[in-house]
Amino acid sequence: MTRLSVNVNKVALLRNSRGGNLPDLIQVAKDCEAFGAEGITVHPRPDQRHIRYDDVPKLKEVVTTEFNIEGNPTEKFIELVLANKPHQVTLVPDAPSALTSDSGWDTLTHAGFLKDVIARLKAAGIRVSLFLNAEEKFVEGAKNVGADRIELYTGPYAHQFRKCPTAAVAPHRKCAELAVELGLGVNAGHDLNLENLHFYKENVPGLLEVSIGHALISDALYYGLSNTIQMYLRQLRR
Repeated sequence: MTRLSVNVNKVALLRNSRGGNLPDLIQVAKDCEAFGAEGITVHPRPDQRHIRYDDVPKLKEVVTTEFNIEGNPTEKFIELVLANKPHQVTLVPDAPSALTSDSGWDTLTHAGFLKDVIARLKAAGIRVSLFLNAEEKFVEGAKNVGADRIELYTGPYAHQFRKCPTAAVAPHRKCAELAVELGLGVNAGHDLNLENLHFYKENVPGLLEVSIGHALISDALYYGLSNTIQMYLRQLRR
């Protein structure tokens, strides 16, 4: 069964735009779980434009499903993760100025760095996932540096989906097959939505978790948060 983790960054972004506590990020995270979400994801960035560093311990206290923290493994980020010990940390090679995640790790070029960081996080009992482009050589590299899982970057899949779904998903299927063969778990995220999610799930073997934020929160403006989460779960279950 593929789990749905809701990324609440956009909720925090809306809150921060007025400087108060509306919407209440902590309550929204609790409600997401009550409405059926099987995980909560946050991605704090250096400028704290959405999730703030002080949000993380508050979320850690209330999340009862799976807590996933994403981000570039700077020393400050690593200290935040080690202090709060989520179930999973997803390492993403974002530049500080990045608008959103748009590329995965080169696990060959950065092998030494990743191996050291992953060892620190796993020693604390935290499962480590690496955000990757859908290229088999990077999957092999993820195994070699000690990752537990990979998260396939699905932006290119989403952009190509309407033109040719089969071609769009093909490299993801190959990478997932290799990951399963190597003993790695498979996650996925970025631009997955109600249109392309079911096809992806049906064609990517061993898919354990999808992390969805922007599209889900946008859909919730029309359908309501509870209904939207159920709509996404139906795409994963049918």
